[in-house]
Amino acid sequence: MEELAPSYPITLLCRLAGVARSSYYKWAARKQHPTAKQIQDDELKAKIMECHTHVKGIYGYPRVRTWLKKTYNLQVNHKRVYRLMRELGIRSRIRRKKPYFGSREATVVSKNVLNRKFSAAAPNQKWATDVTYLPIGSRFLYLSVIFDLYNNEVVSYQIGRHNNLKLVLDTVEAAVHKRNVKKLLLHSDQGFQYTHKHYHTLLKRKKIKPSMSRKGNCWDNACIESFFGHLKSECVRLQSFASEDELTEAIGSYIHFYNNERFQQKLNNLSPVEYRTKVA
Repeated sequence: MEELAPSYPITLLCRLAGVARSSYYKWAARKQHPTAKQIQDDELKAKIMECHTHVKGIYGYPRVRTWLKKTYNLQVNHKRVYRLMRELGIRSRIRRKKPYFGSREATVVSKNVLNRKFSAAAPNQKWATDVTYLPIGSRFLYLSVIFDLYNNEVVSYQIGRHNNLKLVLDTVEAAVHKRNVKKLLLHSDQGFQYTHKHYHTLLKRKKIKPSMSRKGNCWDNACIESFFGHLKSECVRLQSFASEDELTEAIGSYIHFYNNERFQQKLNNLSPVEYRTKVA
């Protein structure tokens, strides 16, 4: 409308746009003589864009607000940050909610037996499991992992196009096939696969005791969340993948590297496999 104003009558443009002439003139006056609040908003927008660029768009408005406080000692209301980000057309690029698949019928919820005791005296005493998504173009692959809390080793993993019950059951079957398990505790969150009766039937058949995080509490499974963080920062986000096969191969290579070569301070600077073979 502003661009057309020199060539067409304001009355006509306002009628076509469906706004009152008085509203247009008020807007034009504000633009020529911005208020102190508008000037502050513009300055904040510049800092918000600085943050957005610096962190490559991974912060939502709560973290942007914290960044403004830490970087510029600015105490800004969260609603204002949210509004300005909307006006700028920016939002966090990550932490999408996990898609819901399948039915919630006949669910089984186990107690939090693990209770954040993320250590074990020997291999195959305590395992943790979870599923994360892997972006590939406009779609996702899903990675299901079982993790030994004794030495932070990936015992088994499965990659699939669908975040479903089969993905999780196949991961358990593969892990049990590799290891001789007795009196094993397997910890998970309360995702729909882990509360499904077929999952608990499989664990009972394999003589595995289930344990579950409290609902909505990611810290109860922080060990495996930490592994997913390393996987994504050290592999997935460092390169772009042209195909699902390319991504799948990269995940397999990284897990092999993680298990066999990536030394960890808590393991006396040994890799998980080295620690298991030399210490256990």
